[in-house]
Amino acid sequence: MRWAGSGPARKGFTVATEHSTASRSGFLRLGLAGAGTLSLGAVLASGAPRAEAASPSPALDVQVLNYALLLEELQVAFYAAALDRGKLRGELRDFARVVVEHEREHVGLLRGALGAKARKVPRFSFGAAVSNPRRFAATALELEDLGVAAYNGQAANLTRGALIAAARIVSVDARHAAWIRAIENRPPSPQATDPAKTRRKVLAEVDRTGFVR
Repeated sequence: MRWAGSGPARKGFTVATEHSTASRSGFLRLGLAGAGTLSLGAVLASGAPRAEAASPSPALDVQVLNYALLLEELQVAFYAAALDRGKLRGELRDFARVVVEHEREHVGLLRGALGAKARKVPRFSFGAAVSNPRRFAATALELEDLGVAAYNGQAANLTRGALIAAARIVSVDARHAAWIRAIENRPPSPQATDPAKTRRKVLAEVDRTGFVR
């Protein structure tokens, strides 16, 4: 198989949706800790997220794992919505069928670790990103890459037990990213190391999509 290009991965989350993103601030208001009691807006008001400057602790684990849970819930909803639309065919449909079950297991793993401190499931809306196969593939690639970067950005903030749980997830998400890249005839491993992104960066990129209501 030939890969279309071999340069570094694209920067930023650029997937377009049918929603206007000009007024999309809901995602930035979603909670990061406990059951959603800590707003991102409050964190951003004081600069970079505090979790990324703190030492690992059980309390910080709750914040980071709830942040990861938010991203995993987003992926579950995205793949499920695309399959419900019935527009996917061939390997693209096989990819979505396999990955949605993986993401559901990731959600279960995180909710099991968090227990009563797990955040509530937000509402999602994906528009044309799940009704058009080409846009689905482009969005899936961006979401999987972003998920890996998000986990990488939080590794140093987790205690050993939470890090072990996160590592079990991020390695599979990286395989998802390689798989969708192969389907799209792009290099499955375009660079030697994966980037890490802060929570502030990741949440801002997802907010721009308008997927979280």
